[in-house]
Amino acid sequence: MTAIDNKNMVQRLQVGDKEIILVGTAHVSKESVDLVSQVIMAEKPDTVSVELCDSRYQAIRQKDRWQETDIIKVIKEKKAFLLLSNLLLASFQKRLARKFDIKPGQEMITAMELAESVGAGIHLADREIRITLSRAWRVMGLWEKNKLLFQILLSATEVESISAAEIEKMKQEDVLQSILAEVEKSHPVLREILVDERDRYLTGKIRTAPGKKIVAVVGAGHVPGIKRYWEEKIDVAALEVLPPAGPWSTALKWAIPLFIIALFVAGFFYGGAKASSDMIKWWLLANGVLAGLGAVIALAHPLTILSAVLSAPFTTLHPMVAVGWVAGLVEAFLRKPKVKDFESLTDDILSIKGFWRNKITRILLIVVLTNLFCTIGTLAAFPMLIKIFVSGG
Repeated sequence: MTAIDNKNMVQRLQVGDKEIILVGTAHVSKESVDLVSQVIMAEKPDTVSVELCDSRYQAIRQKDRWQETDIIKVIKEKKAFLLLSNLLLASFQKRLARKFDIKPGQEMITAMELAESVGAGIHLADREIRITLSRAWRVMGLWEKNKLLFQILLSATEVESISAAEIEKMKQEDVLQSILAEVEKSHPVLREILVDERDRYLTGKIRTAPGKKIVAVVGAGHVPGIKRYWEEKIDVAALEVLPPAGPWSTALKWAIPLFIIALFVAGFFYGGAKASSDMIKWWLLANGVLAGLGAVIALAHPLTILSAVLSAPFTTLHPMVAVGWVAGLVEAFLRKPKVKDFESLTDDILSIKGFWRNKITRILLIVVLTNLFCTIGTLAAFPMLIKIFVSGG
């Protein structure tokens, strides 16, 4: 086994009778595209393994895949947050690539094209991004989720200040990891899911790629981890499982609304009808107005804003329903996305304005922002409810 070539990020590994040539790349680097081309043409491998999951592979192969998106299904399956985060990440990479005149993931595209030209098979080595993000969501609270979303959004707006030299520095870590560095500080377990787990997953998949000689193209940030786990036994299937929500998480979902209802009841018996009615009014006002504000910021239809205002005080008392889902479904009904919205999605996500202009991303923003602002309203209502309850006595 040879040492890493710090200049070219090429590593040769062995497993049984297989030789793996590991190529570390930056995902928006012309130098990385050239390196991938040189290695594949020189080695003529049996298989080229790429850091892509099936959904990202299909995104490259099927340019019109967005036309098959069922936005109603996305909302009902509670995947709006995941899809919006995924689109923001895609926006970040696309804008970087446009600035440096290269397609996002061009080194992966080149790797697959050259694999076909030399008669090599293509092997997908990465875990589905939906599974990675879903596993992350399970360990994150609402605050961390929104912090994650805004960190991705902030990163997307800072693309113009990134230099070519900084792009090369991104070879030292995963793009997703670099964007989420601030979130990781407050929630270190994210590194385990976003980086360490993927390092192990990539290791397991690359080792099982068919053929005697395999060229594996991965983000250079994963190279040290793959080296570290190369000799370890890895259960790839276990890394694909979505762990169930913990009992405390489920209990908390029900405990908060039950506590609020109990507070209303106690306010009636302890402070009388006036204290109870004041508590209810404040609850309706705090949740309804803030949820409506979130819908306004997302540029929702007036009836969508009204639905958010009216439903927020009640959805917060039911752990299985969220105001964002109600508002998102109403918006999707009132402003149903058209074919042109799906066709222009890849261009619209290149700008902040485009996220609000496109009906698909606007619906996702409505779901996320109404949920976020309703949560703020709930947190603001708590101390006032307690104050009314105490003073009512």
